[in-house]
Amino acid sequence: MSNSFTQEQASPEVDTPEIKYGEQEIAQAKLITFPNPRIGRPYHINITLPEFTCKCPFSGYPDFATIYITYVPNELVVELKALKLYINTYRDRYISHEESINQILDDFVAACNPEEVTIKGDFNPRGNVHTVVEVRHQK
Repeated sequence: MSNSFTQEQASPEVDTPEIKYGEQEIAQAKLITFPNPRIGRPYHINITLPEFTCKCPFSGYPDFATIYITYVPNELVVELKALKLYINTYRDRYISHEESINQILDDFVAACNPEEVTIKGDFNPRGNVHTVVEVRHQK
């Protein structure tokens, strides 16, 4: 049996400037919601997003964080794939820790109008400094 798969075909590097499908999905990301299946019953949804990245607006160095979202839905629930893609829109943005977490809160509240939500950004230490930013919204 001849293996027709060559090393050249296995190379993940492509010299074409075309946008990859994942980059397209991220560029078009919007927070999508669906109806809460248990309106009237207060319950918490906890979401952890361990691969948040953005860029420092002063140095341009990358910042890495785990984002924690805890919310009590009202009439709408946020769809998880849409949330993942939305979070990935920050990867090339020059934005401070504080502004990024506050912007995520604003967008989340605008999308699903929860009864309450807490968003926490636990940023990896850089230069011996560890930052945690936590914001809340409650009706």
